[in-house]
Amino acid sequence: MDAHNGQDQEVNPWEVKGDANGKIDYEKLQKKFGCSRLTQDLVARIEKLTGRPAHLLLRRGVFYAHRDLEELLNAYEKGEPFYLYTGRGPSSEALHLGHLIPFQFTKWLQDAFNVPLVIQITDDEKRLWRNLSADEAYRLGKENVKDIIACGFDPEKTFIFSDYDYMGGMFYRNIIEISAAVTMSTRKAIFGFSFDSNIGQMSFPAVQAAPCFPTSFPHMFGTRKAIRCLIPCAIDQDPYFRMTRDVAPKLGYIKPALIESSFFPALQGEGGKMSASDPNSAIFVTDTAPQIKKKINKFAFSGGGADADEQREKGANLDVDVSWKYLQFFLDDDEELKKIGEQYGSGSMMTGKVKARLIEVLQKLVAQHQEYRAKVTADVVERFTSPRKMDNLFAGLKLVGES
Repeated sequence: MDAHNGQDQEVNPWEVKGDANGKIDYEKLQKKFGCSRLTQDLVARIEKLTGRPAHLLLRRGVFYAHRDLEELLNAYEKGEPFYLYTGRGPSSEALHLGHLIPFQFTKWLQDAFNVPLVIQITDDEKRLWRNLSADEAYRLGKENVKDIIACGFDPEKTFIFSDYDYMGGMFYRNIIEISAAVTMSTRKAIFGFSFDSNIGQMSFPAVQAAPCFPTSFPHMFGTRKAIRCLIPCAIDQDPYFRMTRDVAPKLGYIKPALIESSFFPALQGEGGKMSASDPNSAIFVTDTAPQIKKKINKFAFSGGGADADEQREKGANLDVDVSWKYLQFFLDDDEELKKIGEQYGSGSMMTGKVKARLIEVLQKLVAQHQEYRAKVTADVVERFTSPRKMDNLFAGLKLVGES
């Protein structure tokens, strides 16, 4: 416990709570979970292997921790295959920017490494934890799929599935094998389950673990077990895959690798919480240009001075300023970002100018997303979500165990 504030941070797959000031100590969290720091040497290695500049979320340290990423890159360099796995728990009609970020990064990974991707829609999880009806969770998942597709994934290499729809076959068999290999004491130690937890919650970690194993997708990978998996996710999801990594060797699979990010702050700052029930806590991909402008100007927490004179004298506190933080996530130009940080932090730039630049960036981003989303027809959704034979997923790579 932090002696200065009297409250421990609490981070797990269902709750993210900072200290008394709402802050998350990411270094402490990384050490607690046992992850490795994602160094600039690893970022440079990714650039060398892909022949592309690193995604801004990599080069700016938003994705800051990992498990076995170096081993996965070593294998990739030798021509061994891997696939990507990420997911979405549907709890709102539309995604907000915090939801969008991991999908944007995953799209970059897919393009950079030219690898297949599976995206799990955990509509069953939302029934278990949010007490949404099965019908509503399923409906929200279908809506979220359209936003996910609008991020630009390759339909020839991407499979998006609802747990409600896909449960069965090898996917379910792997769930049972994982469940049989994990004791209740282990689940309690990792996830903190108690006698108040329903039995669905206790068994769900196996559902989120199963996509790490390639045999869960026979239409994509056949019966091959020696295919690695890389999971881009926020660090709060780490407990699921810590469990999975313990189980994998027992079942004859390679441990999944992870690349993990810090959290995207609410408009009200680190002490706030983005919530679908509070439309003013976040920018949603359905927001209009005027709504984005109003939200940023009215609700984005400022680290600037109380007035222009104080701002010029003391400069802005960049550690708490939300507009500055959002620019780090979405403004691609490193030189412009550096200039804004220097001028805003020194007091030669006012908060209004920083917010105005952020508004421009977000209005363009959201308008582009809406344009792409409008093109996602029922046929397009079917193309991504239908279990179909997917050939040439690893063109140019030697498959382990094959001649």
